[in-house]
Amino acid sequence: MGKSTLFNRLTGSRKAIVDAISGVTRDRHYGKAEWNGYEFSVIDTGGYIHGSGDAFEGEIRKQVELAIDEASVILFVVDVTTGITGLDETVTQFLRKSKKKIFLVVNKVDNNERIAQASEFYSLGLEELYCLSSINGAGTGELLDVLVKEFDTSKIEPEEKLPKFAIVGKPNVGKSSLLNALLGDERNIVTPIAGTTRDSTHTPYKHFGHDFILIDTAGIRKKAKVKEDLEFYSVMRSVRAIEDCDVCLLLVDATQGIEAQDLNIFHLAERNRKGIVIVVNKWDLVEKETQTTKEFEEAIKLQIAPFRDVPIVFTSVFTKQRILKAVEVAETVYHNRTKSIATRKLNDVMLPLIENYPPPAIKGKYIKIKYVTQLPTHAPTFAFFCNLPQYVNEPYKRFLENKLRENFDFTGVPIQLFMRKK
Repeated sequence: MGKSTLFNRLTGSRKAIVDAISGVTRDRHYGKAEWNGYEFSVIDTGGYIHGSGDAFEGEIRKQVELAIDEASVILFVVDVTTGITGLDETVTQFLRKSKKKIFLVVNKVDNNERIAQASEFYSLGLEELYCLSSINGAGTGELLDVLVKEFDTSKIEPEEKLPKFAIVGKPNVGKSSLLNALLGDERNIVTPIAGTTRDSTHTPYKHFGHDFILIDTAGIRKKAKVKEDLEFYSVMRSVRAIEDCDVCLLLVDATQGIEAQDLNIFHLAERNRKGIVIVVNKWDLVEKETQTTKEFEEAIKLQIAPFRDVPIVFTSVFTKQRILKAVEVAETVYHNRTKSIATRKLNDVMLPLIENYPPPAIKGKYIKIKYVTQLPTHAPTFAFFCNLPQYVNEPYKRFLENKLRENFDFTGVPIQLFMRKK
């Protein structure tokens, strides 16, 4: 069909496995897309299978049903080269029951003859259809133009101006236990079975002079383990919780170190430009030596590079050791993420540094940065105005970012830099 190819096209990634064999996508992929100033999440489902005799069939179907339940709009992808199949008709009936807005996407339409063939799909009775080729991107712009108009942008949060901290991490790392330790009661069911938390919960926290909202997420699970539909549901909630919060408290198991799944969550938070605090839990179970903390910290920073300016707190939720420290650090990161630096102060600090270490000349052309300002966005973003913005290379941008961090303290917060024409 080309669902995964379309997913890659929309999110600008190569994350989904793309293969000519039908049904290659066994697990879900989550990505962020942006069009005309709208940011939205895209979920690539496993495909609705019926009567294939495939062992995965039942689970994939349940997970597709849950994805539909959570979605704002549905893209139903069909293949112009196969025409209408019995499965397409079954899926159409199934989708109609959802009462959601459905966009019928006819894929692999890359010439005039195929545009004519695509009209056959009108007989499915799904209003307007959109012809595109997800391989080369033809037609995706037109689809996205109408797609973003369907999003409900009126859901502005009411009175909740409090900082929101999401407790994230893989299953069984101690997320619910951390929430309970902070709140001092058994708010969540805690058992040694991984994945007990089924949903994310928003809990106000007002103790010891702190005032914020805690979001406890269900664990983000390894793909192979997302078998039961409730667990898949919890994965979706975790992605949403990261998108919804200001700062992520990423719990890592001290006995296992930082693993690929922890890094996936870290990069998801980083891509969403959220504040991040790494909380190393179960530190009481690790045998200590003189340099243990420092070595552990350095090992984490090596793995999360190039974004290394992230606070790391060593805790034990079981003994309640340093859990309030984690909260204090999260509040500092929140303030770092929301701070605004006066343009004059920025220029007073940055321009002399740039003068002492200017961008390298390219093809005999000298780059002159004249002015810097912070843009009014929800996370720290800076515009550097210069004569030749296209020639400023990545190493020099990293130099500028490091100098901003050294002088203005953006610990725990991803920074964006833009080079603009003066």
